[in-house]
Amino acid sequence: MKRSALAALCLFSGLVAALSSSVPVAFANPGDEQGQVRREIRAGNVRSLREIEQRVLPAMNGMQYLGPEYDPAAMAYRLKFIQNGRVVFIDVDARSGQVLSRH
Repeated sequence: MKRSALAALCLFSGLVAALSSSVPVAFANPGDEQGQVRREIRAGNVRSLREIEQRVLPAMNGMQYLGPEYDPAAMAYRLKFIQNGRVVFIDVDARSGQVLSRH
């Protein structure tokens, strides 16, 4: 009985070690995009979300703002809106504040 319990514990420990080493980095720190954008803002590489929103929101008359996302790889914000059941995404370059696309 002791030997089978020890074997099961060793098997479980090995499985946990194997799984933890194969977890993608992106999932290791969920929400790290927020920390990354803060570092980029402090370094002066990107504009703040507040500044981006001040530029974009006034042009979105009649649309309800649902919120932002930040893509650190593209250095872009995606602002999400809805109007009459239709979702609209506005992609904005975080460095320049220029609207990249609307879809």
